Amino acid sequence: MPRRGYRKPKKPFGNPNDPDGFLVWSKRYLEALKVRNYSERTVESRYFYLEHFARWCADRGVEQPRQVTHAIAERYQRHLFHKRQKNGRPLSFQTQHAQLIALRSFFRYLMRQHAIANNPTSELELPRVGQRLPRTVLTLSEAEQVLLVADTGDVLGLRDRAMLETFLSTGMRRSELGGLSVYDVDAERGTVLIREGKGRKDRVVPLGERAAVWIDRYLEGARPKLVVPPDQGVLFLTQAGERFTANALTHLVRDYVAAAELGKRGACHMFRHTMATLMLEGGADVRFIQAMLGHEGLEATHIYTRVSVRALRQVHAATHPTARLEAREPAEPPTAKDVGALHVRVRDDGDDDDDDDDAPSQ
Repeated sequence: MPRRGYRKPKKPFGNPNDPDGFLVWSKRYLEALKVRNYSERTVESRYFYLEHFARWCADRGVEQPRQVTHAIAERYQRHLFHKRQKNGRPLSFQTQHAQLIALRSFFRYLMRQHAIANNPTSELELPRVGQRLPRTVLTLSEAEQVLLVADTGDVLGLRDRAMLETFLSTGMRRSELGGLSVYDVDAERGTVLIREGKGRKDRVVPLGERAAVWIDRYLEGARPKLVVPPDQGVLFLTQAGERFTANALTHLVRDYVAAAELGKRGACHMFRHTMATLMLEGGADVRFIQAMLGHEGLEATHIYTRVSVRALRQVHAATHPTARLEAREPAEPPTAKDVGALHVRVRDDGDDDDDDDDAPSQ
């Protein structure tokens, strides 16, 4: 029986014997990405998007990239807008944007290789990508409820508790947790080394004492029962002694959230949102949260300032005449320092999300 998240491979798209066909040029393009040190995740997603476009073109008698015109590219953009997933929902504008960006990159590569005379995607007007708030953020008590679901008397439950504690403590991405080695955790210094995070960048982040204790318990009581020789040093192992895939982690964490019966849905990235929001509400400077999350710029981190409204609530309660049921004397106005701190906390920017439901399977 196929595992959860398994996607049955399709037959190769295009004609492998056509030197000017989609299949041949797609392979060359993807190889060029690898030579330029693009991540495996990026290469896989580009393949997924190009495959979808090539099959759509083939259904309309377009077998080669040089046959694609601007009108065809615009028609494909409309197709993405009207496309519906198996659950009946449309593709998000983030996903539509990503697919069109992949096409533009592909045709720019063809232009550099002199395979086409004109780039049919150069004049495409990409959809505007909205700045979405995190879909689900847990309170501290709700996060604790999820953690308590794991049966720590069981080998797998002990492993799962250690993973959930690590997610909550560090806010790392699911791919980053799956790539951890036993040598990346430094319990004495209270840090964990994340190798080749997003953008192939390494970073060191703090690891809370509680998470370190649970990882230590897992290393002593559970991992030796899961490891299969030869030991490759992978920190968190599946029941088969293998490294976790991104989809497997998503399904596992999603099941724990559902079992906690919080009335909220989410998976790995929800713990990332929760960690950032809790730290911000605790008074952490947004620049430190940026370093924790591994964001290249502050723009992606500032999304959490729109979720954490603690400072705004305090000013509202102190100054708005109807903020409380009981009538009261006017409060002292906030100081210039308070206003400056609030200004920092309410800037509007976006965040990344690698748990998008309509992203390609990994």
